[in-house]
Amino acid sequence: MRRRVTNPADFGRVAVLMGGWSSEREVSLWSGNKVLEALRARGVDAHAVDADRRNVLTLRDAGYDRAFNLLHGTGGEDGTVQAVLELQGIAYPGCGVLASALAMDKLRSKRIWKAEGLPTPNYRVVSDVAAARTAAKQFGYPLIIKPTADGSSVGISKVKTADQVEAAFALARGPGRTVMAEVFVTGAEYTCAILDGAALPLIRIEPDGEFYDYNAKYLSDNTRYICPAALDPAHELRLQKLCVDAFDLLDGCGWARVDFMLDIGGEPWLIEVNTLPGMTSHSLVPMAAHAVGMSFEDLCWAVLETSFERDAVSEAHQ
Repeated sequence: MRRRVTNPADFGRVAVLMGGWSSEREVSLWSGNKVLEALRARGVDAHAVDADRRNVLTLRDAGYDRAFNLLHGTGGEDGTVQAVLELQGIAYPGCGVLASALAMDKLRSKRIWKAEGLPTPNYRVVSDVAAARTAAKQFGYPLIIKPTADGSSVGISKVKTADQVEAAFALARGPGRTVMAEVFVTGAEYTCAILDGAALPLIRIEPDGEFYDYNAKYLSDNTRYICPAALDPAHELRLQKLCVDAFDLLDGCGWARVDFMLDIGGEPWLIEVNTLPGMTSHSLVPMAAHAVGMSFEDLCWAVLETSFERDAVSEAHQ
């Protein structure tokens, strides 16, 4: 649980982890610098750490008490850095090793949700172009082809015709990636930010383009965000509960963002959980927090407050 503090010194020396070695390095740098600026503005002893595979192993030796991890993508978001921080006894906000690994792997997230009766679009793993074509015949066009373990819409394609399948598979495949095909849900895109176990107001996304891809997320000024989402209040409460349940099933804690679709009949379909959401000028969690009166600085402070839960766990095992 979040422990409310008023003295920035209570956080100790904080490493803001950014950059990293994934395909999302640039986005991570954007997020990290924004959070660094906000924490320093509130008096936190925060320092930028452009993380690599070596310096994340020596954060305790470098005098850090706490880390605000903004390493989007492979390594930083999949449980690897979380394990490294825990081995050093460094508290951090957000999901732990298990939840980070599960949420990063969209395939396993969907398997858990399906097993527990939560709605998520049908899918199948595709190991080659022939399998992708078979999936297209099964699901129909359009469909989604994407990596199972990348974020920021890296490698994802909306495939509208048979002659696009091969290129979409090649884009998703990449080195060492598993690829899946997924039913495309016709409807509206939404996201639900979660902070300390509670859902913030939903955001409806009207992307600039075919779907909410990298350009629509980070570069375009033409993507529209509607928050509050102008849904019936009772319906929004049900959707927020679904998103919190989906997060909890993956053992989530701290903060995150759950993305889902509402089909033309108003039924929700879970897409993925982002355990390290973006914190850029175009990002959604700050937008949802603003809707309940939280400034960006307030949000960064509140997220960091959730790291004290790990302090308590560490002390209990000493």
